[in-house]
Amino acid sequence: MTKLNWDTAGNWKAAGGWGSLDAEGRGFSRGRWQARLDELRAAHHVPGATLAVLVDGEIHELASGVLNTETGVEATTDSVFLSGSIAKVYTATLIMRLADSGKLDLDAPVVSVLPEFATPDAEATASITVRQLLSHTGGVTNDFTFDSGRGDDCLAAYVEAAKGVALDCPPGTAVSYGSLGYVVLGCIVEVLTGVTWDQALKDLLFTPLGLERSMTLPEEALRHRVAMSHLGEPGRRPDPAPAWDLMPRSAGPYGRVIVSAGDVARFARMHLDGGLAPDGTRLMSAEAVAAMQRREVEVPDKWTVSADAWGLGWTLYDWNGIAGYGHDGAAIGQYGYLRVVPHAGVAVVLLTNGGGARQLYADLFRELLEELAGVRMPEAFGPPAEPPVVDMSRLVGSYRREGVVITVTQGEGGGARMLYEFVDGMKDLSPPLDMELTPVSETVFAASGAGPSFSEDYMPVVFSTLTDGSQVCYVGMRATPKVG
Repeated sequence: MTKLNWDTAGNWKAAGGWGSLDAEGRGFSRGRWQARLDELRAAHHVPGATLAVLVDGEIHELASGVLNTETGVEATTDSVFLSGSIAKVYTATLIMRLADSGKLDLDAPVVSVLPEFATPDAEATASITVRQLLSHTGGVTNDFTFDSGRGDDCLAAYVEAAKGVALDCPPGTAVSYGSLGYVVLGCIVEVLTGVTWDQALKDLLFTPLGLERSMTLPEEALRHRVAMSHLGEPGRRPDPAPAWDLMPRSAGPYGRVIVSAGDVARFARMHLDGGLAPDGTRLMSAEAVAAMQRREVEVPDKWTVSADAWGLGWTLYDWNGIAGYGHDGAAIGQYGYLRVVPHAGVAVVLLTNGGGARQLYADLFRELLEELAGVRMPEAFGPPAEPPVVDMSRLVGSYRREGVVITVTQGEGGGARMLYEFVDGMKDLSPPLDMELTPVSETVFAASGAGPSFSEDYMPVVFSTLTDGSQVCYVGMRATPKVG
């Protein structure tokens, strides 16, 4: 296949000379990419994976491996997976549709729409806006998991229970990835539409986009070929998880949209088409679509989810001057990745059910995005050959936020370690992670032994000082305040 690159003006340059972009240059070789998907999936011990590629207006769907290593059921392109936090972009899109219709002001305080919303800080409660929740700058935390039941009131009950949950940081002072905020957004959707978040998603997105393999509830998923979650040690073949999905229903707006890779690509195409459905129906204004992709906040941790900045729901990327957007998702043994390159009209979706999913994503997307869109993804995060010497005295100590305690220590030999523990309602989610910290810079460290869901080999740990002078430790894009 002809190799394509971009010139400084954003035009395609084929090897051997300049010219127009013809079908042969952009053609998607199904056989070659199927073989590559099979090869990389096996190499990284991923039981099953589905891939969807949108290029030249056409969606190509591929599948590899099995949905369950115990049953041996084959993965197919119509199989559905847990997409994890990719669900946040669906919720953000619902919010933007409501803003488009004049029912919601993004810069209004949340309490003006949802008076039941509260935090332990009354002043912060009064100031947090819808825009801040969309862009993870409202200060609300991530790891508050609360089972509020299976009833249609589960989001309202979650918001009520969250009133006593401390903020990660003061609103507007920093980005801190926060799933709690997306439950609040889901509750706003329910208040403004008069139906559940699940039904609103069907009515406003799934049905008009023709997404027949997209759903939110386990009983709906049973109509389809469903991928089983798998867990295990990195570098080894994983085994089926004890349960398919451990999340309560209230996790829906931030973590449970059950989808096929092709349906995610169809959802992405609506955004690429400026808010138009396949039949030409306008679901969102072009202005709302563009606003979601506009930078709201820069991020100090540019490696965990490859983020350079955050928009309104979207993770934003800057690949050496080429702009992109997308989102990652993890759901206890299942990992999903969505990348969109608007100037090339390309979207790539990978859904997996365990194993070295992050490594599979990195290898496969580096090749796909370079060939189809001229994108050069950054190399894997890790320490330099000669790490700098860093004074750890100002960084050692305890850091705490809802559900998580981080302890940073320094040994007699000068080496630093980090113990990452889930506590409170999250204590049974995962065993503690005890990791060695290797300096990358004065504030950025590479932690080894984190497993497949964070980075290819190392987990980024970033220390930062907020605008109010407080110190935080970023792990997984979450800001954890220093407490001792």
